[in-house]
Amino acid sequence: MKKVAVIMGSDSDFPIVKSAVLELKAYEIPYEVHVMSAHRTPALASEFAEKAKDNGFGVIIAAAGMAAHLAGVLAAHTTLPVIGIPIQSGNLGGMDALLSTAMMPPGIPVATVAVNGAKNAAILAIQMLAISDWELADKLEDAKKSMVDGVLAKEEKLQQAVSEL
Repeated sequence: MKKVAVIMGSDSDFPIVKSAVLELKAYEIPYEVHVMSAHRTPALASEFAEKAKDNGFGVIIAAAGMAAHLAGVLAAHTTLPVIGIPIQSGNLGGMDALLSTAMMPPGIPVATVAVNGAKNAAILAIQMLAISDWELADKLEDAKKSMVDGVLAKEEKLQQAVSEL
């Protein structure tokens, strides 16, 4: 199975990114977590992306706040899918990171999740890997069924509460 790289612009992003790592772990997806900066270690980030496919990765998740160029730098140096997690920081509530991550030039796509949307980034990475892994696809289907069951249970509980009014 291909690995997922989880790259953060700073170790201060880890409290948000942790939910992505936990989701990958729950699905038994091999992963690596690293800190690299698009601005402070651009050569390191570029080299990592250039070698990612040869090093067994299938997807890269990149989390960064403020200017948030990390996902774009990684995407510019690989043909692997890159998923950006804009991190809320600074005075703009994450809007700067969201726009920096989502507004990529033609030819350098970055799939972008919500601000601080690390869990969804992991699920999207898992879905990408599941395109060629039926066992993983089955696990995702089971998870969707569990979500349906959870909502139906809440509906039943709500209807019970309403009937007791």
